[in-house]
Amino acid sequence: MAGLRELITFLNKLEDNNIFYKLNKVRNEAIMVEVAIPGQRWEIEFLEDGTVEVEKFINDGDFYDAKELEFLFKSFSD
Repeated sequence: MAGLRELITFLNKLEDNNIFYKLNKVRNEAIMVEVAIPGQRWEIEFLEDGTVEVEKFINDGDFYDAKELEFLFKSFSD
């Protein structure tokens, strides 16, 4: 149960610091905490074996217009 305690402590710390998050489940063996802060998004997964994995997505500072949506659908649709 140490993993659950670690998850709850982490969520409490986010709330204490007024940092937005949401919970998600992508893998069978993990709970994901998605954190959104200015210029970054983090995916933190707490796995059933006690492992914690952190992936950070950092904004490159560029902004795009509506044409970028066309590119996204063309590039990433099945």
